[in-house]
Amino acid sequence: MLAVLKSGISRCEIEELKSAIEKCGCIVRESTEEGRCILGLIGENAAQAVGELNSTGCVEELKEVQEPYKLANRRFKQGNTVVSVKNGTVGGAKLAIMAGPCSVESEEQIVDIARKVKACGAGFLRGGAFKPRTSPYSFQGLKQQGLELLKIARQETGLPIVTEIMSADRIGEFVDNVDIIQVGSRNMQNFELLKELGRTKTPVLLKRGFSATIEELLMSAEYIMAGGNENVILCERGIRTFETYTRNTLDLSAIPAIKRLSHLPIIVDPSHAAGHWWMVEPLSKAAIAVGADGLMIEVHSDPENAQCDGPQSIKPERFRDLMEGLSSIACFEKRVI
Repeated sequence: MLAVLKSGISRCEIEELKSAIEKCGCIVRESTEEGRCILGLIGENAAQAVGELNSTGCVEELKEVQEPYKLANRRFKQGNTVVSVKNGTVGGAKLAIMAGPCSVESEEQIVDIARKVKACGAGFLRGGAFKPRTSPYSFQGLKQQGLELLKIARQETGLPIVTEIMSADRIGEFVDNVDIIQVGSRNMQNFELLKELGRTKTPVLLKRGFSATIEELLMSAEYIMAGGNENVILCERGIRTFETYTRNTLDLSAIPAIKRLSHLPIIVDPSHAAGHWWMVEPLSKAAIAVGADGLMIEVHSDPENAQCDGPQSIKPERFRDLMEGLSSIACFEKRVI
């Protein structure tokens, strides 16, 4: 339920209303549209809370939200959410370009790539320290050492770092050291992990599960937001279909659909979607054309010898060409690289 308050309500009155709603056993979240305060009421006792609100005479309009995702809903917040990350943003006019290797392999490797992608215009450094792999015998990442190497690359370049968390017991470590915490597709419905991330304020990059519907993705975002962390970035990275030529099938239709349903920013990962390096460029261009707020691209200086996902990684020189090609599309969409 959304309660649109009358204009002229004081901050003191708003806080009293929120306190009364919480006493009814509801979660309350506040947003502002066109100068008016909107309170979102979530919980089984919403009807009782609405009664309390109506008795105050402060409510101008009540709107019922039918969808199960409330806080992530476009009806709760009409404007687009812009997530601030250090000296950058995700969701604004400037496209968020996250680039780097699938896995951190050495200090020389990650610092070299960080410098090169920054020189090409990337605003964020991605790199895996803890790697979820299908086979237990595959490279699992450098773990703690990899995280330390990402911090060195950040110090050398100033790029905020994006890396994947595997379990809730490392949240404190990630909050202290990582700028954007990535939740991979395998953990999209790890609800206990999402609840814990909801208790932080660190931006969370939530990847769509390879068999997840759009609504299921938004419900996972809702878990994080219900805990109090509204700094959520969605990521379309391809879904599993009957097609086997590509690694996954990139669902570009999810971008405009989510833009209609939710105010949260959404980026696209063409590397994991395609599984082929030569598909990254056309899929990146298509993603920007349909309204994506950014891209996550795997870049490696020696893909043939990469520890992980070499076939889908592009070399720095190709990344440079891609960034140049994206500029005209971004301009057409009134965005900038």
